[in-house]
Amino acid sequence: MADTDAKKTLISLLHGVEKFNAEVFPQNRELFAELAGQQSPDTLFIACADSRVNPSLITQTQPGDLFVLRNIGNIVPAYGEMLGGVSSAIEYAVLALGVSTIIVCGHSDCGAMKALLDPDPSKLAHMPTVASWLRNAEAARAVAGALQATDAGPQSVRSLAEQNVVLQIAHLRTHPAVAAALARNTLILQGWFYDIASGEVVILDEATRSSIHVDEAIARLTREVDGKTDQA
Repeated sequence: MADTDAKKTLISLLHGVEKFNAEVFPQNRELFAELAGQQSPDTLFIACADSRVNPSLITQTQPGDLFVLRNIGNIVPAYGEMLGGVSSAIEYAVLALGVSTIIVCGHSDCGAMKALLDPDPSKLAHMPTVASWLRNAEAARAVAGALQATDAGPQSVRSLAEQNVVLQIAHLRTHPAVAAALARNTLILQGWFYDIASGEVVILDEATRSSIHVDEAIARLTREVDGKTDQA
């Protein structure tokens, strides 16, 4: 017999489905009718599988706006290293859907980053697949510095999470579909860090490995767009 708590959880989820069918869907019937036969998202959003990270809520987007790829640690293996679900999703998003933006979003209190900071292999001994997966983020730990397990406080976890985002963007560039789109100037890559406690999102600059606030990122992009418009 399944655990009682598990059954209660499932009942709660099913009540949510009832509410969606009775209230949410009818209010958005036209939107879902448009989406029923096709999707045309502009953005591939690569996020951690952490239950506290909700891409649509953070970006205030509607169904159909984001093509979401989630995994432990928002990791993108370099092309050829671990061809599989992540690589195929990226390829499909760029070549089939024609997304113009790819976001890699890390977050605070990330369990994957905590595991990387803790050198004790016994803690992942019963999760060999997770341990193997996290090797795709090892270079970020080297950049973040030689941190000891006792130093793995919020700031250390954040620093590693930010460096990991920058690393995964570099890995993205090794994927043929991404490299070709970048060469055609039809694709933009951007790294984000989301702080769960404050709700703050900062943009990570790949070149300087520093962060900027959202308003500054908006201002920079607006100037670029206005400049191109004037030139046209």
